[in-house]
Amino acid sequence: MQTPVQEKPTAPATSGAAGAGHGGETKYDFMVVSNRLPVDRCAPGDSGDDGSGWRRSPGGLVTALAPMMTKTDGAWVGWHGAPDETVKPFSHGGMDLVPVQLSTDDVELYYEGFSNATLWPLYHDVIAPPEFHRTWWDAYRKVNRRFADAVVRHADEGATVWVQDYQLQLVPRMLREARPDLRIGFFNHIPFPPPEIFAQLPWRQAIIDGLLGADLVGFQRTSDAGNFMRSARRFLGASVKQQQVHVKGPDGKITHIARAQAFPISIDVRHISELAATPEIVERARQIRQDLGNPKTILLGVDRLDYTKGIRHRLKAFEELLADGKLSVGDATLIQVASPSRERVEQYRLLREEVEGTVGHINGTYDTIENTAVRYLHHSYPVEEMVALYLAADVMLVTALRDGMNLVAKEYVTARTNNDGALVLSEFAGAADQLKQALLMNPHDIDGLKGAIMRAVEMQPREAGRRMRAMRKQILEHDVDHWSADFLHALNEKVVRDDS
Repeated sequence: MQTPVQEKPTAPATSGAAGAGHGGETKYDFMVVSNRLPVDRCAPGDSGDDGSGWRRSPGGLVTALAPMMTKTDGAWVGWHGAPDETVKPFSHGGMDLVPVQLSTDDVELYYEGFSNATLWPLYHDVIAPPEFHRTWWDAYRKVNRRFADAVVRHADEGATVWVQDYQLQLVPRMLREARPDLRIGFFNHIPFPPPEIFAQLPWRQAIIDGLLGADLVGFQRTSDAGNFMRSARRFLGASVKQQQVHVKGPDGKITHIARAQAFPISIDVRHISELAATPEIVERARQIRQDLGNPKTILLGVDRLDYTKGIRHRLKAFEELLADGKLSVGDATLIQVASPSRERVEQYRLLREEVEGTVGHINGTYDTIENTAVRYLHHSYPVEEMVALYLAADVMLVTALRDGMNLVAKEYVTARTNNDGALVLSEFAGAADQLKQALLMNPHDIDGLKGAIMRAVEMQPREAGRRMRAMRKQILEHDVDHWSADFLHALNEKVVRDDS
């Protein structure tokens, strides 16, 4: 028998309304909550400066949510990026922003510590060993409470709240306890580990309980949702049926149902497509090839400098192809964009030293006077330059050892409006579930990775076109608007209890 659960009014999925609330706080019926606000500070004259002192941030989360937020009258809650500084709520680019203040200690313990030295490696299959410190956990709880309090102050009665990512996994439960009238969604942008790995976390029950405060918990892949439900059953003894977790209160009665589903994230397809057709960007792509000596093949890697991205594996495969004589400098060049990332964390400092040492070794061994084997760029670039790089590259290399999605793969495919080029894609990236016509490979298998690279380099135009058209069709039909609409529609659906 199926019976309705929590029949309550829900906030619109695609519109919000702001109004004055008690105590002078502005109230919103739609709110997004993430670790960072979607803006960065900028100096006058910097790229993206509109005179406000702020510019829209780069990155996958902002790319995914900003288009949707500018179409609503909701608010975005997050840290503004500067520790020990108080900033009042403000508006930028059509979005109302509610800053949460963090101290220097908060940044060190909650963000660099628990979020990025405990949860990040644990959730990425312990590629690097996670660290477990009680002081980090205490800071994580304290900061999550601060974010939840900001939402409680600004959320209108019956508002829809969408919490983002692993830094804020305790917020859903805190919101449900303080404001049971809210409709609460959570989306995890990174993988969720299997219970056998998640079991290492000393605070595993609290994390699962925090997430189960949500009405809907979204993941990139079906396997991630399955891992979460298995952990809920194993560590909390939760009743799990189909995609529903029956959450009980202290009295043993079901308080609500938390659903766990996959909602693969995507990109702003129209924006990337428009840039790829811009004459200035097309000309910039031609100039990039010319500056590299017009090699026959340009291979491209674009990543944050992170140990999960498989940059070392990619460099090793490329170096061996040069050593084997299958590729030669002059005919082939690898461009590796490695954006700075978490440079105060020791693992990342060591990774940078290793990657830069490997690049120097390859170039020292194989460079000629005229040509460079690897063009290494330790910078962040605006989206216009990235699209020019996508257009210039014949082969895109995405060799992640573990990745929630990898939006770079989708951006490359979207930019290839002529249906040419080739994508070499790790099967451990979430994008592999959608982009099945890519050359899928296991980056741990260096020989297999080398074989996939050579298949991409030597692929005939007809096969390349067939593969690229199929991938482009998939992305065009499932863009970022489709992702956010799907999640919010599911969040606002009336839940029926499955007692079968």
